[in-house]
Amino acid sequence: MSVRIEKIRAMLADDPQDTFLRYSLAMECRGLGQTDEATSLFRGLMGDSPPHVQAFFMLAQMEAENGRVEPARETLRNGIDQARLQNDAHAAAEMSELLASLGSLGESEFDGDL
Repeated sequence: MSVRIEKIRAMLADDPQDTFLRYSLAMECRGLGQTDEATSLFRGLMGDSPPHVQAFFMLAQMEAENGRVEPARETLRNGIDQARLQNDAHAAAEMSELLASLGSLGESEFDGDL
């Protein structure tokens, strides 16, 4: 476990609902390849009221990087909706760009060669 993660966890022990610390921990986990924990942390942030909009973007990036294109699309669509509800045009545009860049990735194509 990294020293950064240990420090963030220690600070979270004092304030478990701190959005910045939770997001920081998710990003550290992501950077270390701890995708299960990062996913769980991002989902927790997405479930906050109001949802943490950037968590949608980061989770979708992770999903796409791991070949989970359809879940990434769904995460992005939900994130765009949340960004618009929160009047965050920048985040909505970022997620729209990522969604468009996924194009037809992951779609199954039948070419008759079975």
